[in-house]
Amino acid sequence: MNVTTKAAAVSRRRLLPGFGITMGFSVLYLSLVVLLPLSALLFNSTGLSWAKFWDVATDARVLASYRVSLSTAAAAALIDAGLGLLLAWVLVRYEFPGKRIFDALIDLPFALPTAVAGVSLTALYSQNGWIGSLLEPLGLKVAFTPLGITLALMFIGIPFVVRTVQPVLEDLDRDMEEAAATLGASRWRTFLRIVMPELFPPLLTGFALAFARGIGEYGSVVFISGNMPMRTEIAPLLIMSKLEQFDYAGATAVALLLLLISFLMLLVINSLQHWARKSSR
Repeated sequence: MNVTTKAAAVSRRRLLPGFGITMGFSVLYLSLVVLLPLSALLFNSTGLSWAKFWDVATDARVLASYRVSLSTAAAAALIDAGLGLLLAWVLVRYEFPGKRIFDALIDLPFALPTAVAGVSLTALYSQNGWIGSLLEPLGLKVAFTPLGITLALMFIGIPFVVRTVQPVLEDLDRDMEEAAATLGASRWRTFLRIVMPELFPPLLTGFALAFARGIGEYGSVVFISGNMPMRTEIAPLLIMSKLEQFDYAGATAVALLLLLISFLMLLVINSLQHWARKSSR
């Protein structure tokens, strides 16, 4: 009995060959790519006194940039969650001409330089642009407003939601949906009670990825935002402005506070994701 138990324990330990080596490389990679840059950020902020740090963190312009960055990133990620679910559903459940081209276009924001995306969106939605000129008579202004920032963040965030939800939707067993239909459940009720509980965790993951990308996005936003302090200035642009003024301590303080806010919000989202997965089981 003891021999069998020991053999089972050894088998479990050897389930992942070379665990010590792979774990060492993983920790080294994580340290070089993530931990050391964050440590340098903390080290650069040590030159600030608490009073100076508090003055920088509570400055009206800094708080306004946080408000613009967080609100537009959250709005864009929320809209992307709905649109991404719809796009993933169409790509998985329907066949239509040009489906492969449509599927490939989803990844275009990954390959397209963000500056090119920003210039293109600004040209389209400015007052003289193709779309902006049509919206201007209606009193709707997109470029150089928070709405334009949200639109740019939606563009760069939509692939995160689609590519997170799509594999789960492809592996979803349709027998439960057919059983619910034979028992008289409507399509909407089947979606809410059978499909949605399985898609909610990956949907939260896609939302978190799009939200995190939107908070730190710079290239696609800097052109369409107009960079007006207290109105459309985002936090990454404010950090760049402080760096250009050789205010390294101030830039580090703004970046550190933005990092803390982002980490807390992602922690809340990941906690919700864990709860959703546990509830679905």
